[in-house]
Amino acid sequence: MAAPRERMLRLLSLLQSGRRWPADELAAAMETHGRTLRRDIDHLRQMGYPVESTRGPGGHYRLRAGGALPPLMLEDDEAVVTVLGLRLAATGSTRDDAHAEAAERAVAKLRRILPAPLRRRADEILAAVEVGRTEQQRADPAVFQTLASVIRAQRRLAFDYTARQATSRREVEPARLLHVRGRWYLFAWDLGRGDWRSFRLDRLVDPRPLESTFRPRTPPAEDLAGYLQDRVRPAPTRRVVLTLHASAREAAARLYRVDGSLEPVDADTCRYEAHVDSYEWLATVLVLADLEFTVEEPQEFAAYLAEAAHRLLRGAGKEPR
Repeated sequence: MAAPRERMLRLLSLLQSGRRWPADELAAAMETHGRTLRRDIDHLRQMGYPVESTRGPGGHYRLRAGGALPPLMLEDDEAVVTVLGLRLAATGSTRDDAHAEAAERAVAKLRRILPAPLRRRADEILAAVEVGRTEQQRADPAVFQTLASVIRAQRRLAFDYTARQATSRREVEPARLLHVRGRWYLFAWDLGRGDWRSFRLDRLVDPRPLESTFRPRTPPAEDLAGYLQDRVRPAPTRRVVLTLHASAREAAARLYRVDGSLEPVDADTCRYEAHVDSYEWLATVLVLADLEFTVEEPQEFAAYLAEAAHRLLRGAGKEPR
């Protein structure tokens, strides 16, 4: 029979698997007698572990959720993977994020209690792995929790959604939260559109659970993440460099949206480097800003502006010079 300390650790590890253990199966797995098993169970309870037991033909032991988090027993590979997973969570955003900070604290706590050989293995992995931080905005934890709750309760949801500079009110039957191409999406049946829709969480405002519930609809695919990934294509980014004939402060105030950087050249000019999805959008921004400018690069943007100017002149009944 194993020493009492080793036996207790083995028992705790088995119970933390989450399954319901009939007394005879648990005793066999522990290679001990029923009386010893009951004594060890009582000892775990005294230590604060909420071990539940039922009697009769279907009697069993299981570890239920308690009022506080007890120490966890992890196998060697589980401990190392947990450290790595927490580090990935901690480095997943460049923004001040409460979840990232909590993950970093958890890494430090878990690392301190690892046995020396395991700590060395975990440190080797952490030293060898470098995770690039993403600029993508993370979902607000409160919004994320609200969405997860209504999905589980199968309650309808109302929210305001901003897309293409317009805001609309939506009522949906939420199905899943999906992480695709670096962004979080709510996948839901849009009651107003009568079809499945995906909504970026960083554009979703003031989610409000409704009282009405719904019966889940059959989704358009079993693999919803793959289904959405096939439809969410990363837009090509184009770099444009302009000289704006205005100070950097004036340009920043007059540009509807700055998709890049502004650097002063002198008191009356600045260098504008933009990263845009399309030339059409940048041309519209420049017209709305009413700024004089010179295209430095690329020539494709200058050619696009020339063609657009000719088209506008023809529409006004003027022949291009």
